[in-house]
Order: sequence, then C-alpha cells, then structure tokens
Amino acid sequence: MMVSLRTCRYLYKTAFASYTHTRTPPPMEPTGTIVFTTVGRPHYGFDLFSLNLDPNLINHTSERRLTDGTSINFNGHFLDENQTLVYVSERSGSPRIYQIRPGVTKPEQLLSVPGSLYHDRPIVKNGRLYFVSAHERPEKPFISWSAVYSTGLDDKAVVRLTPHGVVDYSPAISRSGKFIAVASYGSRPWGGEFHELHTDIVVFRESEPEKRVVVCERGGWPTWSGDSNLYFHRQADDGWWSIFSVNLPEDFQSSSISEAPRRITPPRVHCFTPAAMQGSKRIAVATRRKGSNFRHIEIFDIDSKKFYPVTESLNPNFHHYNPFVSPECGFLGYHRFRGESSPGESTIPHLDPVMSPINELRMLRLNGSFPCFSPAGDLIAFNHDFEAKGGLKIVKSDGSKRWTVLKDRTAFYNSWSPTEKHVIYTSIGPIFESVKATVQIARISFDPSYLDDDREDIPADVKILTREETGNNAFPSCSPDGKSVVFRSGRSGNKNLYIIDAVNGELEGGIRQLTEGPWIDTMPSWSPDGKLIAFSSNRHNPDNLNAFSIYVIRPDGSDLRRVYVAGSEGSVDVDRERINHVCFSADCEWLLFAANLGGVTAEPISLPNQFQPYGDLFVVRLDGSGLKRLTWNGYENGTPAWHTGNEVDMGRMCLGSENGDKLTGEFDEPLWISCEL
Repeated sequence: MMVSLRTCRYLYKTAFASYTHTRTPPPMEPTGTIVFTTVGRPHYGFDLFSLNLDPNLINHTSERRLTDGTSINFNGHFLDENQTLVYVSERSGSPRIYQIRPGVTKPEQLLSVPGSLYHDRPIVKNGRLYFVSAHERPEKPFISWSAVYSTGLDDKAVVRLTPHGVVDYSPAISRSGKFIAVASYGSRPWGGEFHELHTDIVVFRESEPEKRVVVCERGGWPTWSGDSNLYFHRQADDGWWSIFSVNLPEDFQSSSISEAPRRITPPRVHCFTPAAMQGSKRIAVATRRKGSNFRHIEIFDIDSKKFYPVTESLNPNFHHYNPFVSPECGFLGYHRFRGESSPGESTIPHLDPVMSPINELRMLRLNGSFPCFSPAGDLIAFNHDFEAKGGLKIVKSDGSKRWTVLKDRTAFYNSWSPTEKHVIYTSIGPIFESVKATVQIARISFDPSYLDDDREDIPADVKILTREETGNNAFPSCSPDGKSVVFRSGRSGNKNLYIIDAVNGELEGGIRQLTEGPWIDTMPSWSPDGKLIAFSSNRHNPDNLNAFSIYVIRPDGSDLRRVYVAGSEGSVDVDRERINHVCFSADCEWLLFAANLGGVTAEPISLPNQFQPYGDLFVVRLDGSGLKRLTWNGYENGTPAWHTGNEVDMGRMCLGSENGDKLTGEFDEPLWISCEL
C-alpha cells in the first residue's frame, strides 16, 4: 500500500481513546511493534465500480472503475446522477470515509471521528453524512461497539443517533430523509452467533432518534423504497437467504405494525444486501446460486418475479459485493477485486502499516500467519500459505525482503530462539487436527549470513524434537535462556503442556509434563524474564470447546492461576471469554491476545469469509487490569507477535509496496453459505 511519510508519522504518533476497565489505569502505556494476521484481507484488492442501468434490464454498458486502486475501497453510496460517491477506504491505515466528485481525481476524506479507527456504511442525504462508527466503549464486554452517527457536511458536529447501550448496524435513509432504518441488536449482550446476526429492523425519525420502533424481528441490511416500504435480508426457514419486505403505515410510530414481513425472492437462490431502486418495484441484490462459487449482482423484478443477471457476464470469476443504486436509478454500483491487469496496487506487501490506538505502539498486518520476531527484532519468521504447504519464511521487519527457509511442508506457529539468531522452532504437520494426528516440534537452524539480497531460498537443517508416535505436538515457545521449549501435546489423549530440551528434544534430553487434565491447554508463551508461561485453556469448563481464558503457570508447575479479563471471578461474563494467541510484552507487564470481547463489528454476510469475525486484538496487564482494544474491523485478527526494543525502521515500508506477492483476488465466500439445500 502506498502511504506517505506524513501519513506514517500520523499512523504511529497519534493517540486514541482506549478500551479500559474502570480500575486505575497503569502509569506506562504499552510500547513497541505488534505484527499480526487478518484472515483474507491482504488479498481483497477491492475497488468500486459502476455501470449504466438499461431500463429494460437486458443490456448493460461496460464497467467504469470509480476508485483509484489504492488499498481497498468498498461500501459505496451515490449522491447524485453524476456519480458523486462516498465510500470507505483503508488507505490511511484504518477504515475511513472518502468522497469522489466528477472531474476530481483525488478522493477527499470526509469527517473522521476523533478516537475512531472504524467507519462504515456512509450515506449522504440533505447535507448530512450518516455512518457507522465504533469508537465508544460499551459498559460491558461482549457488546459490539458499532453505532450510527450523523454529522453536517458543513458544521462537522457529530451526533450519536443510536442510544447508548444499544448496537446498530447498516443504516438506510428514506427517500425524503425523514426516516432512518437500522439493523439493531438492541441492548442485548451478543449471543455468540455470526452466520446470521440476531438483529431486528428498527426505524426512527431523523429528528427523534430516541423514538424507535421495531418494524420487524429478524432482519439485516435494510433499504428504503420511498418513505414507507422497507426491504431487508434474512435467512428463511428453508435455509435460503432471501429478501423480505414490510410496509409501514403513516402512523407507525404510534400504532402497532400488524403486517407480517413478506418474502420477496424465491428459494433455491441466496439473496443478500439489497438496494431498492426508487420509483420501481425492483431491487438490486447480491446472489449465490447452485453451480457457481461466486457472488454476483442481479436485479430482481418484484412484479414478474424474474432475476436479471448483471455482473456474471462481465466478470464470471470475481465476487461482487453490496450493490447500491443512484437516486434516479441511472447507475448501479458495487465493489469487487480490481483485477490483476488493472491500474493501481497489484502487489500484496509483506507488511502493511495499520493505525494504532496507542501512541507508542506500532502495528503491522502480515501477509502470512504466526509471526515471531528475531532476538534483535530485525527479522520476522512466519508461515505463508497452509493450503500450498508454504512452510517457513523470514521477512525483514521493514518488509523489504523475504526468504524461504522451509518449503513444501505444512508448518505453523513459530518461536525464534531468544539466544540464537539462526534457530527457529515450529510445528510441522497438519493444522487443526485431532490429538492423534502426527504433528512434530521441529528445530530449524540455518546460516544467518545467507540472508542477503541475492538469495530467495535459505538452506536449513531440520531436527525433529518429538517422537513420531506421540501424535499431535504443536505450538512451541522457547525459554528466554534458549535451553527449553514448552509446547502443547495430545499424547495422553488430552491436550496439555510439556517441556523438552531445546537442542536434544525428548529423544535425548527427556520430557516433562507441565499441565495435566481432561481439558485443552494450548498456545503457550514463555515470559521474557523466564518466570511464567502464559497459555489458553478451557479447564474452567472442559465441555465448552468455544470458551478459552488466559492462565499463567511457573515453569516448575507451581502457582497456576487464571487471568480474569472480561470481569471478576464468578461474574456472568468471564466464562464467555474466547482468548487465544497470548504473548508477553518485553517488560512482562502486559499480555497481548486475540479475543471475542468486542462482539461483531459489521454484518458478516456482507463480507468475504471470516472464520471468527469477532476476533480482535487486545492487551491487558498481567493482573487483568487496564484492558485496551487494538483493532476494530469486520475481519478476524489474530496470531500476534510483539517486539519491544529498538524501534522498527518504517521508512522503506512506508514508501512503497514493490516487495510482495502478486495480488490475485483469491479469497473465499463465507463457508457457512451452502447452495446444497
């Protein structure tokens, strides 16, 4: 991603409001550099496109690209028939709102809410900008931060339209601008679902946002036809995502709505994210059909009950998302992968700067998974592509050069020896498998002098440290003195923690079981001072495979205790924690991890596949206080690594992305959407 030096300084020197407990905040903020993974996001390459709508819905002119190929651009809205456009872009390191005017090549950034690292679903009506932001912390965990706001394009004063304590997604403005519809979760705690969020369609007057009416239970992504007809999507009882409609009486705010929602689109085709076409009984929808792996845009005529394909003939092998229509129905817009030959960014950078909410904490998104820093912080080891047996790679921490150390083998979860620049520990074997699957802890050693600009592949020696017949051994973490490795093993039939000699392994150096019990202890991380090992476990509720919390233990097996993050011991929320990928700060005062504490930020059905779209990064002090949120988006963020030491040189990374993989737009549709119903 092309980012100016001024933007880079802004990314790393601007502080934002933090998500903290009400306890006394710690005197020192976290510092250093965090590298992490976001599922699918590096491959999107989204741009916004439009085409002229044929009144007969038969012939459509060729596409016109509306955005400039920088970063990703999505969720657009037309202001007029000149294709003035507002949309979301991540070009500044977080999702922000931009506007494009006819004849102006450079996009204009509209108001950014101070303290917000997430903006979405912008709409401009009658001189006001409406949007979703996630900058105000709810009082409890497991409640999304998403709410609807508005601001005048001239006065810039921001008004929260969503009541405090309530969660709203996907706003829509009626044709006159008098009414606003949202997909609302209300004030309920998030139930953990994401295939279909349990939102309701809620309507209120723009002038009286506190007087809200639930016009339909179960529904998302509303769109207005005029001022009295709403369309929205939901999963029908037969399993097909479909578009439904509800008509509002003139006095809907003072009387009950007796009309049940009416199903508009038929079964045997998934339809979502509708956009009403004003003045007609037609809607633009994104569809998924049996026999096709791609999401396409179609127009559905309500009277004739006929679909008119739009994008399949233009780009049959691209996904198309979230249609929007100009006010007089002259143009149809959507976003998709921009294409390999299109102007704009065509490379996935090895490392991509992301806006940080903490002044002295830098954040980088990795094109890969399970990063770990070298002792000096100048190199990062990671796993690149599990499906292609991408093995183990090393990249400079400025993103300028990458090498392959282990190829044609599946490897995951890495730990660099703190005392040896030439030694990395990893897991070799299939990921996400049973306790009986053969996965081995390996010691990878190489000659650091080979890490030069003339080489792509680095020869390495692979020494297996665990016995093959012991099953699934994974998630190694090396002790700070470089003498021992702690890892998770399923050899007993349960997944517990073990410690082996870092050089000789269990064959020559023996093995010691650290934890024992009929639960899952996993993803250990040795503290830099050697005194503690942090890990994720469901030992407090072994029957629940979806709830993991942080535990710490001394290397000798003593002083086991739980770090309560979501609340105090015995509270309602604390056993809902799903926390993984824990690691320490260099001073051993902070823990970094991925968790579900912030709920879901956007409707997952409107995005490509995310296995856990509630995954965001947080830090907390070792005693469970000072919880701070680090990421806000609709994606799954995880597998973080943290280096605190000499500041990573960001200069070359910020000046260009010529070093990286070719951007090909390879990502999945949500895997829970099935056309075999």
